[in-house]
Amino acid sequence: MNTRRLQQLVAALRARISVDEQAQIADSLRPAELYLFERMPLFDRRHSLDVYQTLIQAGHTDEHLLKAALLHDCGKIDDDGRPIPLIYYGVFVVLKALLPKLYWWAVGNGRGILRPFVVHAAHDQRSAMLVARAGGHPDLVAILNDYGAERALQATHLLSWADNQN
Repeated sequence: MNTRRLQQLVAALRARISVDEQAQIADSLRPAELYLFERMPLFDRRHSLDVYQTLIQAGHTDEHLLKAALLHDCGKIDDDGRPIPLIYYGVFVVLKALLPKLYWWAVGNGRGILRPFVVHAAHDQRSAMLVARAGGHPDLVAILNDYGAERALQATHLLSWADNQN
């Protein structure tokens, strides 16, 4: 693996969100969307906020794109409200890079300790579904759906770019 992944792990372990940042998030999201954001573990919230801030710093102002940045990983919470434990992320990275067939086997057999693999593999689509259920604007849901599918929209290219920066 590379040093970028190690930096991501350290950032996840040190994740914090300031009071000012929390207020900015609360101003940006409707209550049902804020609920989805706040269910995520701190490290995923910090990552999503970093993606959001990357887009803002690059001059992007589209409300739906910015909300997509904050909510693109909300599908990493399972149907029982449990987040994927941080330790699994390292396993996902290693398996996808070195043993992708084993990763997809775990996804296909995702019961018990393998359940996080199923949630991880489907989190893009789950994010779109959760935001739609929460009454998210159709343009926001379209961005999240496209992000989980073909990434054909300009907004999803921008979201992908910002996500890859963080």
